[in-house]
Parts: sequence; C-alpha cells; structure tokens
Amino acid sequence: MAATTYKTQLTPYLCLKASSCLIPCWNTHTQSLPLCFRLFCRRISKNLKMATTVSHSTFTASPRQLPVSSGRENTHRNSISFCDSVTRLNLNRFHVMKLRSNAAGRTSRKCRHISPTSAASAARPLSVRCEEEGSGGMRLVFVGAEVAPWSKTGGLGDVLGGLPPAMAAKGHRVMTISPRYDQYKDAWDTGVEVQVKVLDTVETVRFFHCYKRGVDRVFVDHPLFLARVWGKTGPQIYGPRAGIDYEDNQLRFSLFCQAALEAPRLLNLDGNESFSGPYGEDVIFVANDWHTALLPCYMKTMYQSQGHYSNAKVAFCIHNIAYQGRFPFSDFSVLNLPSQFKGSFDFTDGYDKPVIGRKINWMKAGIIESDTVVTVSPYYAEELASGEDKGVELDNIIRAKGIIGIVNGMDVQEWNPSTDKYIDFKYDSTTVMDAKPLLKEALQAEAGLPLDKNIPVIGFIGRLEEQKGSDILVEAIPHFIDKNNVQIIILGTGKKEMERQIMKLEASYPDKARGITKFSPSLAHLIIAGADFMLIPSRFEPCGLIQLHAMRYGTVPICASTGGLVNTVRDGRTGFHMGDFSVECDEVDPVDVSAVTRGVEKAVATYGTPALAEMIQNCMAQDLSWKGPAKKWEELLRSLGVAGNTEPGFDGDEIAPLAKHNIALP
Repeated sequence: MAATTYKTQLTPYLCLKASSCLIPCWNTHTQSLPLCFRLFCRRISKNLKMATTVSHSTFTASPRQLPVSSGRENTHRNSISFCDSVTRLNLNRFHVMKLRSNAAGRTSRKCRHISPTSAASAARPLSVRCEEEGSGGMRLVFVGAEVAPWSKTGGLGDVLGGLPPAMAAKGHRVMTISPRYDQYKDAWDTGVEVQVKVLDTVETVRFFHCYKRGVDRVFVDHPLFLARVWGKTGPQIYGPRAGIDYEDNQLRFSLFCQAALEAPRLLNLDGNESFSGPYGEDVIFVANDWHTALLPCYMKTMYQSQGHYSNAKVAFCIHNIAYQGRFPFSDFSVLNLPSQFKGSFDFTDGYDKPVIGRKINWMKAGIIESDTVVTVSPYYAEELASGEDKGVELDNIIRAKGIIGIVNGMDVQEWNPSTDKYIDFKYDSTTVMDAKPLLKEALQAEAGLPLDKNIPVIGFIGRLEEQKGSDILVEAIPHFIDKNNVQIIILGTGKKEMERQIMKLEASYPDKARGITKFSPSLAHLIIAGADFMLIPSRFEPCGLIQLHAMRYGTVPICASTGGLVNTVRDGRTGFHMGDFSVECDEVDPVDVSAVTRGVEKAVATYGTPALAEMIQNCMAQDLSWKGPAKKWEELLRSLGVAGNTEPGFDGDEIAPLAKHNIALP
C-alpha cells in the first residue's frame, strides 16, 4: 500500500494528568518514562501507536513493530519510542498539549523506525510517513461556504450535506470544511489553532469538529463568520439581507480557504474505527463555488512550491455560475497572491458593478487553476458551454477547460413520505392515492384556504428572485387562476418587492391563493406532500432539488426546460415541461407568461385521470438518492490519480451508519 507523508511540529510541552498529579513526560527513552505513566497508558488502550520527541524528529511509521531496546540508550537519547496504545479518549481530560502544527501521533499505525536528530535538524518540521490499516479508498475533502443542516441557503448546502455521507458509504474517508456561523451544539472545539494571513495581519482560526454519518464535519471558527451571522444562517451568510453582500467577503473567504488547506494536515481525527489520524497531504479537495476558488491558488503558491500537497488535486464544482465573485481589479492585492495569478483572475465585462471595466473574477480563477471542473447536472454543463447568456461570460473559459455534469441526489432519509415527522398521514406508493386527499385538506387548513379535496392544488417553494422565475409566476397567476378551478400556495422569501407582489395576489384571490413569505421547514414538507403539482418556472436551474422532493412524494412537477430539470423530469412520464425561458431578468417576457399558463392548464387537465395516477407512480418509483450520483463522483475523482487514492470503494448503503462516538477529539 502506498505510504503517506505528514508534516508536524510539536512544542515540547506534554503532560498527562494521572490521579491528582501532573506527570511530565519528556524523558529521553521509553524505559525511563515514569512507571505510573506506562502502566496507566497500557491499561486504557490497545489501538494507538504513539511517537513523540523532545526536539523535532523525523521518523517513519509502517506496519512493522519497533524492536525492543537492547540497552543502547545513548544511541537514541534524542528520541522516544512509545507504541503502547491509547484509544478513543477525550484527550481534554488527560492531556495538556500545545500544537503549532500537525499532531500526528495519535493514530492506529505501527512504528517501524525512529531516526535520531541532531541539533542542526531540530528546527525542521516533523515528518511522518505512515501506512493506514484498513483504509482503502480515497481521502476526500469537500470545502464549501454552506453545509446542511448546519448552514444552508440553497442547493450548495444540500450537496455538502448529502454527497459526502454517500461517498463515505462507499468506503472512502471523507471530510467537509465550512465556516462556523453559529455555536453548533454538536460540534466540539478541537483546541487546534492555525494562523493565516489576511491583508497585512495574522489571524488565528480554530477548528470545531463532529463525526456524523461517516463524515468528519469540520467548522472554521473566526469572528468574521460567527459574530457576523450569529445563527441566522439562511439569509445572512453572504450579506445582511438578500441581494446585499458584505463588503469584506473577499477577506472572509480568503481566510476560509487558507484554513481549509491546513485542516487535513493538522487535525488528528479519530471518529471512525477504520480511519484515524490526520488525512495527510495525498487528498482530493472538492472546492465549491466562487467562495472556495482561492483554494487551488493558495495550494500552489503556499504549499506545492514548498514541497507540500505535491500529489493533491482540486476538483472545482460550479453550483450556480450566476454568482462569480467579481470585484475591482485593484482588489487583487488583498488576496496575497503572487502576480503570476493575475491572468487567471483578470476579467472585463459590460457591467458597472462593482466598478466599470476591469475586474477580478474568483470563479474564473477557480476554473482555470483547478485540475478538473464539474457541475451539478449534464444539461447545465451543456448550457454553461453553449454561449455567453447561459455561461454568464465564462463560456469560453469553460469550453477551453472542459466540464463534466453529474446530477445531484437528495436526502431520502429526511424526505421520506413513509416516515416524515411533519405530516400526519404517512404513505408510500401503495397508499399515496388515499393519503393525498387527506394531506391536501390539512394543507388547505394550515394555509387558510377553503377545504376541498377535489380541487387541484399547485405549490411553489423557492427563493423569490428572478432566477427562480417568481416574477414570471406573479404575472402568470391571473391568467390561469381565473379560468381554472385551482388553488396555489407560495412559500418563499427573497426580494422585498416580490414578497409584496405575492401578498397582493392573496388579497386579489382570497379563496384561491396564499403567499407565505417566511422560512418554514414544516410547511415546506406539508406543501410537497399535500399539493398535487409543484410549479418550477426557473429561468435557469443548475440542478434543482424541489422537483426531486416533489417526485419522491408523488407530487408531479410542472417545470421549465432548463438545467437539471431536463435531466430529472421526463415530460409526460414524471412531469410536464414548459420550455426554456428568457434569462434576461430586467423584465418579464410575455412569451414566458404564456408558457406557464399553458403548462398549468395542461397539467390540470389530467387531474383525476388514470394518466396522472400513472405519473404519480412513475415519480415515486425512481431512485432519487445520492447512491447513483456518488458512483459517478467516485469515477471522476479516482481518475485524478492521486497517490494512495486509487483503490475502488464498494457499494454500501446510501448513507453510512452513525458513528458510535460523535464527539470531537483534540
């Protein structure tokens, strides 16, 4: 098995609390360690192999056991061999340890050789070469500004919440890294700190950790995240309100990318019986959207130029190309990157925001500097490369680089009509026709509409903004609601003007329309379960999740023909397509309004017919989980050929089992 090299520096300060006393552990040889220390450690564990030195030492670890000392203590006076085990301890209770870099000692590996160091080499960082036992598969690090359920504004959070557990279930070691926006009650302080440079100052960040569903969930803690958002992770991740960004977002995500590069090397994680210790440097990073576009740049200039991460690769995933991270060109200096990267960021467009003319473009740099580019559906990949309108002025860069589309899955545990905690009547494909009318009446009662289980109910759930076509919807509703006996329920938040327009519809059609402009998970589940149709009039939709949720519950989508909607909804079999809409958001195209009206009328005409009943069954018969997408992701990432990451995984369940120990260890 290929070996992995880790780097670390340990400050010579390590104590163990045994009984009521602190026993210093800096002895020059194993046999001279205090007896109580040796007996204590032998009693409490069997699995951890530890090596530590008074000064900075270089050693190699492999499956061969270190031979017992033959009395030549002077030969190894500068080193300590300690292969007794310590397993799954909350080390906060036993150790006081100061870490400057990677604490690579506590792993389930066997020491083979410890080479002595000289005074001249004492200043060099500790280099650990390890072979992990039973660690087949890849070491994957997903980096993103959101991760559900801790933080989420859209599909990005759902992907980082759902895809990593599916990859872990296939036998890979998986970590996610995201900002700590709130005091998450299930994430523990690791006690590990790292210093990163932001502008001309050095900032200290900490790492929090929990192990859930087979994945190491790591959170970067800094006031730029926690103090700014304070738990309101939906609307305030990127700005104080919808459509307004924080002015220091470049600094926030520069700090985040630098911290993310340290986590695999620094964090000594021990949540899984099959994997322990740091991830090391032979990893594959999956960077997501413009917020993480600096990661491949920093990896090249700060690490690979110094001999670190020499085998690591970066896959850059585009979730929404409409958000690119465009800033004034003069801001390049705040990124602390050498001038050789200017060309990758250099960008000129015809817009006057944030400034007229020359800009830097984070997403452009992420595409160019990464090893491969992927997006969230095959049809969206085609759209991005098709031209300036759909590619949002990066189409030429994408065509030159190449792009792969893999459709998203969904969390089939949270979204399951047979176990959904938010609905009173549980059902599956055999009972859906009996449960739907009852859930419809429950939905009507919750929304304040007249109860009528025989009237078609249409739902809309999404952000109230131009991308989701909510302005098209507002224009189209009067055209179909007067002529058809239907009710429509709209749930979403977004631009204030659109929220006001939605509320006006309720006043105009008190018995047919309701607009709820708030975030409500329980109501979202009830709409998806109780509605007959789900209307999705998006101008563009990279993948979309609402149509997956709807089909899972037997609610038939009426959708635009764009992005992932094309790949996931089959016209006439699992839903109704309305055609693609204009991507120009300045005004609503009457052609699009007519398309929505025709689509709704076509769908409503099937209500109560065997044709609709068959479509409901087709929707619910699909496998919409992450299992299929995870297999395609596995093939893509394995093709990058990272050393030690080429072994195939296995077909496990869609979600890895819960960890026995969901606490973080320092």
